[in-house]
Amino acid sequence: MTRLVTPHVRHQASYLAASDEFLVSREQRDGDGDWVHQPEPGYAGFTFTREGLRDPEEFGRFVALRRLARNDDAPRRHGWTPVTFLWMVVGDEYVGSLAIRHRLTDQLLEEGGHIGYSVRPTARRRGHATRALARALVLAHGVVDRPELLVTCLADNVGSRAVIEGNGGQYEDTRDGVRRYWIPTRPR
Repeated sequence: MTRLVTPHVRHQASYLAASDEFLVSREQRDGDGDWVHQPEPGYAGFTFTREGLRDPEEFGRFVALRRLARNDDAPRRHGWTPVTFLWMVVGDEYVGSLAIRHRLTDQLLEEGGHIGYSVRPTARRRGHATRALARALVLAHGVVDRPELLVTCLADNVGSRAVIEGNGGQYEDTRDGVRRYWIPTRPR
């Protein structure tokens, strides 16, 4: 069964294997956050590489930053919102990422929304994203800035459309090739 968990170092090997799958497929990895943030005034930034993340200490630093990102007072780029990073796992195997963005910035309102997610290529079509989004709707209740979540997907992404619509997504419109849906959060 798919579970949503806080990032943890025990998933290092399967996380890196999934990273390799995304690299080979040349697909964007939504819901996982960037590996590089350039420094700016008041923010030190960070850089992670695939090779660097093989080192357990470096991977631990990466995981710690992912866990810290949910806090309002965590260091982040100017104008960025707190985000809860979660990993989809089956047993102890990493199968995907999901991010809950706590507030909609002007940019997120147009592209990205409250939720981003991706499932590694070898784990698709098994219901992981559907179950993860259903759980995220509960976890986001009272955390995000409104009672419904904006969730988007590319217009030609039939799989994500099914995931979003299967979780009650109400279609709003399509802008620049991106379908926009609103889904109410669900109390625990």
